[in-house]
Amino acid sequence: MQKVKKAIIPAAGLGTRVLPATKAMPKELLPIVDKPAIQYIVEEAVASGIEDILIITSRGKDLIVDHFDRSPELESRLEKGGKLEALEEVKRIASLCNISFIRQKEILGLGHAVLQAKTFAGGDPVAVLYGDDVIMSERKPVCRQLIDAYETYGKGVVGVKEVSTEQILKYCSLAVEKIKDNIYTCSDMIEKPRKEEILSHFAILGRCVLPPEIFQLLEETQPGAGGEIQLTDAMARLCRSEGMIAVDFDGKRYDMGNKLGIMEAAVETALRHPEIGKEFRDYLKNLVSSIDFS
Repeated sequence: MQKVKKAIIPAAGLGTRVLPATKAMPKELLPIVDKPAIQYIVEEAVASGIEDILIITSRGKDLIVDHFDRSPELESRLEKGGKLEALEEVKRIASLCNISFIRQKEILGLGHAVLQAKTFAGGDPVAVLYGDDVIMSERKPVCRQLIDAYETYGKGVVGVKEVSTEQILKYCSLAVEKIKDNIYTCSDMIEKPRKEEILSHFAILGRCVLPPEIFQLLEETQPGAGGEIQLTDAMARLCRSEGMIAVDFDGKRYDMGNKLGIMEAAVETALRHPEIGKEFRDYLKNLVSSIDFS
């Protein structure tokens, strides 16, 4: 069984649900306290044993490339100012792992974005960490949880959670059977199902590990929901032919393409933050006590 050492982060979406904040700034760079969202995703991949990352961007997202590059001018100023802790942090960002970039020249869906990574994958399995989804776990990184399942069962793996009926109609629905604990077999899935098409309330939320054959399937996939090439449609064919594994992962997912998700990520991360956590908790207590909720 091949080890999973490569990851793809699709980050080409326009972020229209959080305009005007994303008019000039990629949604992937929206801050969660003191780090941009995509840095949390990259750090999760690195903590999971990933060595090479391909970030798929689009026109107007060069700031993402800049964030993971060295900044000699900034580093020089920090060094001269004696801000050595900040200096080490900005240097660390540029050396997290081998990060490369490619543009998705047309925004034709998540499946099309992942297909741009075929050469990068080079016949190896790949982890896919959706650029919209920051997932925090207090124990094992979610990407690592999925990699462990891939290396145990030898099949593609999707990270899932049970969601409401309202949400499942916007996401995808999976046909699953429990193997043990939080591990399931997945035999089918459908993107944005109608109510009568719901297979279960388990939906893929932001993470998967895919075998090399996914790229051939994507090349054969026709536009589906929304007129886009859906990764789910290719994975559904994989489910029906070989089966996949679904992991009900341990972690909290934040949708960074959603205004409420952005605020939840900021508030909950601030509460846990080693530098400001205590002061922020005190602030929230005072704030809540002063609000009339009637």
